[in-house]
Amino acid sequence: MTVWDDLVGQIRVQEQLAAAARDADALVTAVSDGKPLDQGSKMTHAWLFTGPPGSGRSTAARAFAAALQCTSPDRALGGAPGCGFCDGCHTSLIGTHADVQIIRTDLLSIGVKETRDLVRRAQLSPAVGRWQVIVMEDADRLTEGAGNVLLKAVEEPAPRTVWLLCAPSLEDVLPTIRSRCRHLTLSTPPVEAVADVLIRRDGVDPERAHSAARATQGHIGRARRLATDERARARRAAVLKVPLRVADVGGCLKAAQELIDTATDDAKQMAEEIDVKETEDLKAALGAVAGGRMPRGTAGAMKELEDKQKRRKTRTQRDSLDLALTELTGFYRDVLALQLGSRIAIANVDVQDSLDRIAESSTPAQTLRRIESVIACRDAMDRNVAPLLAVEAMTMALRAG
Repeated sequence: MTVWDDLVGQIRVQEQLAAAARDADALVTAVSDGKPLDQGSKMTHAWLFTGPPGSGRSTAARAFAAALQCTSPDRALGGAPGCGFCDGCHTSLIGTHADVQIIRTDLLSIGVKETRDLVRRAQLSPAVGRWQVIVMEDADRLTEGAGNVLLKAVEEPAPRTVWLLCAPSLEDVLPTIRSRCRHLTLSTPPVEAVADVLIRRDGVDPERAHSAARATQGHIGRARRLATDERARARRAAVLKVPLRVADVGGCLKAAQELIDTATDDAKQMAEEIDVKETEDLKAALGAVAGGRMPRGTAGAMKELEDKQKRRKTRTQRDSLDLALTELTGFYRDVLALQLGSRIAIANVDVQDSLDRIAESSTPAQTLRRIESVIACRDAMDRNVAPLLAVEAMTMALRAG
């Protein structure tokens, strides 16, 4: 099993990264031996991975990081870096390598303070590995100030530092940053390839794996969750009932409230799993005494943690709502395909009766307007419109058609 095995349906990207990893290995060896560098090397200090959600941007970045740190003895015999078994590969993939920093945020943005810490780290030489690698999975969430801080590090990198940035599209990254990165575009993996991964790696029943892959249209992360989490399947089933529940104003308002409540419950469940442990760990680190009383001077640290948890809860709620809106878009996409007699595969075959009912009772023009109303709801929430108001406006528009 190589580091590239989890990179689903991205043959061209895999070949480019494997070639760069070979050149990076040769470069480090040449520097160690005092030999001249190869000016035609495919390796560079900054990479930008873009692609639609679920395409495997962060998976590709992690695999490349592992290949850069590969210490397999087979390399000396002509083997390619990225064996997947050596200590360098293994620790990089699971996130414990001393010289591979994985940056992901469960907040709404990445600020200047966090980015400055990263830039300082990027100036260090590798401690135990061959490269200092920084993987930023949410580069699109950098604030403008944070992006400007990062720009300096990307412009003038340390000799053995590599930045791996991930974002949905080029437009989500500052032009000055993306112009200094080598760009790799990933595509949505084929449904069959995603199903195969769920069966082979996660042990999912073949029928359920194919159903999840088809329902999520090749989104690897969502397909895995749908195939393995009963709560995710129940939530999706509730969302797909919304188009049949907006026949009157009362139904619209009730459906909107239930979507918000579901998202809030998701955020609350995550908080229960994470917040309690974080709070207890911080209290222990700050020297909480018996009875839960905190030492003097620690109130600021506790308040900072509470603020972070509150921001994370807000993002979790919005992410859950965004997922529901994505599923609604997929539902109406299937309706439009039926109305136009398209040969494209239907994603939501498990609700075929609902699809047929909506398709027969409306026109393609109405379906397009409904899709536009879902997109408008997502845009409204991006502009910080109150979620309930945005969703209520959407359900009313779904009713009007």
